[in-house]
Amino acid sequence: MRKRTNGTPSLSLRHALAIVAVSLGAASLKAPAQSLSDPDAGRASTTQEGVKSPPMLGPQQESPIANPGRPTVSTPATLTPLGYIQFESGVLAAWHSPGVSTQVGLNQVTKFSIARRVELLAASGPFVHSDTSPANGTGGLSLGVQGVVRQGEGARPTLALSYVRQVIAGDAPDLDVGSAGNSLAVLASADMKGFHFDTNYLFNEVANEAGVRRVQFGQTLSVSHGLGARFGLSGELWDFSQPFLRSHAVGNLWAFNCNARRNLVFDAGLNRGLTSTSTHWELAAGFTYLLPRRLHVN
Repeated sequence: MRKRTNGTPSLSLRHALAIVAVSLGAASLKAPAQSLSDPDAGRASTTQEGVKSPPMLGPQQESPIANPGRPTVSTPATLTPLGYIQFESGVLAAWHSPGVSTQVGLNQVTKFSIARRVELLAASGPFVHSDTSPANGTGGLSLGVQGVVRQGEGARPTLALSYVRQVIAGDAPDLDVGSAGNSLAVLASADMKGFHFDTNYLFNEVANEAGVRRVQFGQTLSVSHGLGARFGLSGELWDFSQPFLRSHAVGNLWAFNCNARRNLVFDAGLNRGLTSTSTHWELAAGFTYLLPRRLHVN
């Protein structure tokens, strides 16, 4: 949904992630993998998994499928279809965060896969309105790359690594998690028994106003399930350390998506902070749009 930056992960979430990781590993040993060459594989993922992270397109699929990363905190390990540009756009409203009482901002993530295992991305906050100074500002610009280390199928998880660097700093106040100058993430995604799982482990470099830099640790776990042919529901737990506050920002997010078309997904999400230093409430709404025209990629 958003993640800004601020030491040890919470015990309960760490245990939950460990259990899921073990389950994914065990399932990958005994569950048969779904063939990605099946022309209906992408459509099945769209209807059953709520389009949180559909598989990559097979060679005979003519209509591309969007691969949304919003509005959850978790990012899918799977990439967008090769050669297609994907836009993830939305608005985020937050209430009662450390340092800012209310904030509303636009957010934009653009993704483009230049190879079957390599994706480029750009994330920005073009406009942010807060109840503190400056009242109107921006969220900066970050550029990154994500690469698939192991391509999975079905219950056999897809594993990926990503690196994102802030190239232009914004002037808007940060929310509970802060802003990362550099961010390294380990990502995993899998499908089991009609559910889709995304989990991320993040290592962020954060700095305070005095320029002191520290490492922030983050963990996320998102579970999605389809509701009929066009709708999906996601539930998520996330936890980020706040090294300058010697605390943690922990939250529980629920999101709903509507698959208008294979390349267009609308979404809305509500997040509730679970610690005193978390943003108490956050509301997100937006869409993911995959341009249907494929660009030439060698």
